[in-house]
Parts: sequence; structure tokens; C-alpha cells
Amino acid sequence: MRIDIISVVPDLLTSPFSASILKRAIDKGIVEIHIHNLREYATDNYKSIDDYQFGGGAGMVMMIAPIDKCISDLKAERDYDEIIYMTPDGKTLNQGTSNELSLKENIMILCGHYKGVDQRVRDHFITREISIGDYVLSGGELGAAVLCDSIIRLIPGVLGNETSALTDSFQDNLLAPPVYTRPASYKDWDVPEVLLSGNFPKIEAWREEQAYERTKALRPDLLDD
Repeated sequence: MRIDIISVVPDLLTSPFSASILKRAIDKGIVEIHIHNLREYATDNYKSIDDYQFGGGAGMVMMIAPIDKCISDLKAERDYDEIIYMTPDGKTLNQGTSNELSLKENIMILCGHYKGVDQRVRDHFITREISIGDYVLSGGELGAAVLCDSIIRLIPGVLGNETSALTDSFQDNLLAPPVYTRPASYKDWDVPEVLLSGNFPKIEAWREEQAYERTKALRPDLLDD
């Protein structure tokens, strides 16, 4: 998979891709991450990428011309399955979306900034708009990093255990069951006996029951779906 990220402040994206699972995925050649500084596509000598909004109002707007040039240059090199815009008013990211995007080959992500982008960018270039929650950040970079992490960890070969991602919360609209490790007893707090039984069908049934009960208690809205 190749992911191209267009950003006004690319330095914000240095850290997320230089450690842990994302770095290993890059080092293994499973995924390529390319970060593009939008200012390099500015059309004036001042490297301007934003301007005042028509009609007045507070806040600057990302201009269409630099974005058009950047997207057009990238599309001239390859076809993209999705061109995603990170924005607070996009569709909220969920596990199903991450599952779907993990099957793509080439993805482009545009990080919003200021008051957002010229609406014509959204109308003519963007294929999908994604938010990571009902709140506003200074820019879309952190949201793009979250999106990339949620996608990349699902790609075969990224995690050490291929089945690990399949048992995460929100797969099948359920929260993950409780998990335990050694010691089996700590300060008189004991691990449920079923997990020590070696009876794997019984353990699996217990986990399914716990997942359902946790979801019912903490996120009943998931069961409605």
C-alpha cells in the first residue's frame, strides 16, 4: 500500500511514522508513506496556500490552486483508490471504514487547516471525507496519523499475530472482552478460572459472552447497528 499525505505542517507527521508498528510496516516494505508539503505547490513567490474567505468572516481558507497542482501531479504518476479529506464535518471514522480502506492500494489524504479548504476542492477532487471525532483540532495531520494507524495495522504481515486485529474492539460491532496475564493471582485478585481451564471452546464462549455484556453496558448503541 502507498499513502500520500498532503499537509501544511508536515513536521507534525514525522513522529507517528518513525516508531512502533508503523515504522516496522514501512521498514518491511509493506507500506509506503509519502508526506508532501503543500507550500511547495504554491503559485506565488510568498508560498501562499491560504487567503481570506469571500463574503467576510473570521479565519483563512486553504486555496484551491496549490491543492489542485499537488493532487494533479500525484495523480499523473498513479491512480488513487481514494482521495480523502480529513475534516471535522466528515463521516466519523469507525472500524468498518478502516477495514475497507486497508484493502486499497493507493490512498491520498489531504489534511485540512485553518477554516478548511475551498469548497471546490471537496466538490471536484475528494472521494471521501473522514473525521476522527466531534471536535476540532488545529489541523488534519493528527487525524491523518490516526487514520493511517487504524488502516496499516490491518494489513497482513504488519502485526506479529495475524489474528490479533480480528479480535479487536469494534470488529463485529462488539467491544473486546477483558484480558489477563500472569500472575494468575495478585493481591487476592484472581483471573477467572475458565481462562486457566485449558478448555478452549469454553474459553471462547466465555469471551463472546463477556464481549456482548461489555458492549451492552458501555456501548449499547453498537448493538443497535
